[in-house]
Amino acid sequence: MASEEELFASVDALLNEEPHLPPPAERARLREAAGITQARLATALKTTTQSVKNWENGRSEPKSPRLDAYQRLLNGWAAKYPAPGAAPTASVAATAPAASTEPAASRVETADASQAPAVAAAAPARPAAPRPAATSRRPATKKAAQPADDPRFPHGPLAVLDGDGCAYGVDGIVLDCPASTVVRLVEWTLRESGLGAPKLNRHGKDSDPLIVLTAAAAVKLGLPERLEGHEQRRSLRLPEDHPVVKQVVKAKWRLTQRGFGPWARIYRKAQGRERQCVQLAILSWDALDERSWPGVSQMEPADIARVLGVYAQRVITPRGSTAVSGLELMTALRPPTRAVRDEATGNWGPGHNPGSLGTEPMDPAPPEATAEHPVVVDSGWSGGFLNEEAYQWVRPVDLLTDEECTLPFAVGLDLNTAFLAAAARLVVGLSAPDHFHAPTFNPKIPGSWLVDLSHVEVDPRLPSPFTPTGERPTGPAWYQTHTVAYAQELGYNVAPLEAYLRRETGAYLDPWHDRLKAAYVDTLADLGVTKDLNDAEFLAAMERHKDVDPAMAAVLAAIKATVKGGIGKLRERPQGKKYKEGERWPALQRPTWRPDIRAAVIAKARINMHRKLRNMATMTGLYPLAVLSDCVVYPSPGDSPLDFLPYAASGKPQPGAFRLGPTPGLAKLEGVQSLLWAVDLMEQGHNPARHIKGGDAILDEGE
Repeated sequence: MASEEELFASVDALLNEEPHLPPPAERARLREAAGITQARLATALKTTTQSVKNWENGRSEPKSPRLDAYQRLLNGWAAKYPAPGAAPTASVAATAPAASTEPAASRVETADASQAPAVAAAAPARPAAPRPAATSRRPATKKAAQPADDPRFPHGPLAVLDGDGCAYGVDGIVLDCPASTVVRLVEWTLRESGLGAPKLNRHGKDSDPLIVLTAAAAVKLGLPERLEGHEQRRSLRLPEDHPVVKQVVKAKWRLTQRGFGPWARIYRKAQGRERQCVQLAILSWDALDERSWPGVSQMEPADIARVLGVYAQRVITPRGSTAVSGLELMTALRPPTRAVRDEATGNWGPGHNPGSLGTEPMDPAPPEATAEHPVVVDSGWSGGFLNEEAYQWVRPVDLLTDEECTLPFAVGLDLNTAFLAAAARLVVGLSAPDHFHAPTFNPKIPGSWLVDLSHVEVDPRLPSPFTPTGERPTGPAWYQTHTVAYAQELGYNVAPLEAYLRRETGAYLDPWHDRLKAAYVDTLADLGVTKDLNDAEFLAAMERHKDVDPAMAAVLAAIKATVKGGIGKLRERPQGKKYKEGERWPALQRPTWRPDIRAAVIAKARINMHRKLRNMATMTGLYPLAVLSDCVVYPSPGDSPLDFLPYAASGKPQPGAFRLGPTPGLAKLEGVQSLLWAVDLMEQGHNPARHIKGGDAILDEGE
C-alpha cells in the first residue's frame, strides 16, 4: 500500500503539469462551433494564423502564457457547445463548479485556473465580492453587460483625478472620489476604487493602481501646483518636513527612496499575499515627459485616462518614465522567483525562476562596465571597453560619384523600432561572466571578445560594421558576439585574444519583445496603418497617421520611447551632483543593470542595418549618404522611397533589402530634402540623418 508521502508526491506532480488541451480535432470543432475564424483567433492570442492551424492539426502545441489563455477559451467554448452526446459541463468540470448561482459576469475565472488543485471545484462557492461603489457624473460608455477582464479590478488599471473629485477611468467610466488628503486618497484607491491590473506572468505580481493628479487635484490634496528648483523638475522631491509627507508617515504609510516626486509610490509592507501600494503621477510636476507623451499633459482628464489606459492594457501600468516602465515590463514578464516546493519539509517558498535574471545584482565584466564602475576603479582596469553603440556615420564627400550628385533628392528611411526587432530571439547571458584566454570563437555564446578586426575589408562607401562611427578598426578591441559573428559571415577569420563569456544563456527579452511588438502594431492599426496596405498606401497612411487620433498617436510615441528607454536603462549611469567616482549608484542594485544585454541589442541592430545596406548596394547600386541610429539617408531620383527601393518584376519588395511596412524592423519614410542640402551638411561635418529626423535621443541611459 502506498505511503502518504508517495501519494502527496504523485498529487504534486499532477498539479505541476502543464494544462492539458483537448485533441486537435476537438479544438477545431469548438472554434467552428463558436463561429470564429483561425485568423481572428490568432489575433486574439497574439500569434499567427499558421500557429493556430498547427495547433488544430496536431503539428505543434502552444506554450505559456498562450497555453493558459487558449485552454481557458476552449473550456468556455466547451461549456457552450458540448460535443454531441456529452454532458454540457463535462469539459469545464475541472475549472468551475458544476452548479453555481453566481451571475456569469461575476464569476472569477483567471488564466491560472488550470493550475488550481482539482479539489477546489468541490469547495463551496464563495459569495461574489461586493462591487465598489461608484457614481458616474456622465453617461459611461462602458457596457453594463460586459464582464471585466479581472473581477478584482472592475474599473481598470488607473484613473485621472480632477479637482472636482471626478476620477476618470478607462472606457469612459467616471468615479466619485471623496478624498481631500493624500492619505485618504490612498485608502480610497485600495478599498473602494476597484482599480488595479492582473499580473502579466503567473509567477509575477498584480500591478499597483495608478492615480494621476491634475494640477487642480494636486492643490486640493495640499500639494504645490509646481515643484521649483535648479534641477530638472522630474528630479525634484517634496522636502521631508512638508505637511503632506508628514501626514503620510503619521498614517504609517511609507515612501520609496525616490521620495514624493512626480512619480510617488506610497505603500505598506505586504500582509500575506495582499500588496498595499498606490502609484501617484502628478501632471503639473512633469510626470509625463513631453518627448515620450506628446501633448498628453494638455489633454482633458478623460482623454488622459484613455491614453494611459490603452498603454496600461497593451504594455504595462505606467510606473514612472517610459524608460522605467520599459525596465519594469521586463521583470513583470520574467519574474525573478516562482513557487518552489522544499522536498525536505514539503513547504512551498520562493525559488529562482529559470530564464529570469534572479533577485541579486550581478557585476559585469570589466570591459562591459563603465569607466566609473567600482569593478573598473577598484581593479585599475585599463584593457579597454566594449563600444557597441548605434551608428553615427557620414560618407566622405569625396566618395560621392557624379551620377549620385545629379540626383535631386536625399530621402531618409527610418526602421520601425529597430532595437525592438533586434531583441527578438536574442540569446543573452543569464549568469556571471567567466574569463577565458585565447578562446575559439563560438557565435552561439553571448559575451565580450577581444579580437582584431582591422583586416576586414568593407566598401568605403559603406560604414564599417564594427564601430559606431563607421570608421575601420585600427587594432584589437572588445566586441559583442554578434559583431564578431558578422566578421565570420563576411568570410574573414577571427582569432580572439581574450573573452568574458556566460555559461547560462536564454532569450530573456522574448516576452518583452512580443508584448511591445503587439502593442506597436495594434496601435498603428488604430491609426489606420495596417499590414494589408501596399507600399504606396502605407506611405500615405503614415503621412496622416498622427492626425487621425492624437490620443493613439501619443500612445504610439510612448511605446517607442518605452523600447529605447528600457534598453537604455540596462546601463543607467550615475546621476546627481553628489556622486563620486568609484561609488556604487542606486541602479547597480538592480538585477536588470545589465550593460552586456544592452550591448547585445545594439550590436544586433547595427549588424542588421549593415546587412541591409550591403544588400541594397548589391541590388540597386545605391550607397547611403549617412546613417544615424535607425535612420539611413539615400540619394534618390524622386521624393519617395518607391523611386529607389528594389522591387521584383511582380511588384513585390525584394527580400534582404529595406522594405516598407508597419512591422518592427521594416522601414518608413522619415524625411525628404534636396541632395545639395545634404551634401552641404556633409561638407560641414554634420549628419543629414540627424536633421531629417530632427535629432534623436539614442537609447538614453538616464531617467
